[in-house]
Amino acid sequence: MKQRTYRLVLEGELDDRFTEAFSGMNLTRDHGNTILTGPVRDQADLQGLLQRIAGLGLTLVSANTLGDQDSP
Repeated sequence: MKQRTYRLVLEGELDDRFTEAFSGMNLTRDHGNTILTGPVRDQADLQGLLQRIAGLGLTLVSANTLGDQDSP
C-alpha cells in the first residue's frame, strides 16, 4: 500500500503546543506560516487532518502532495 507525503501550509506561525495535535507531521515555521509535512495513509487520514485544522480555527493556505511512499 502506498501512502503520500503531504505539505500543508497554515496561516500564522503556530507554537510548539500544536505539535501534539498533528503528531506524525513535521511542523516548521516560515515567513508567517506554519508548514506541516508528513505521511498521509489515505483519504480518510487526510480528511481527519483537514477537520482538525478547521476544528482548531486555523486557516489552510495550501495542500500539496510531495510524492508516494511504500508503507510497511
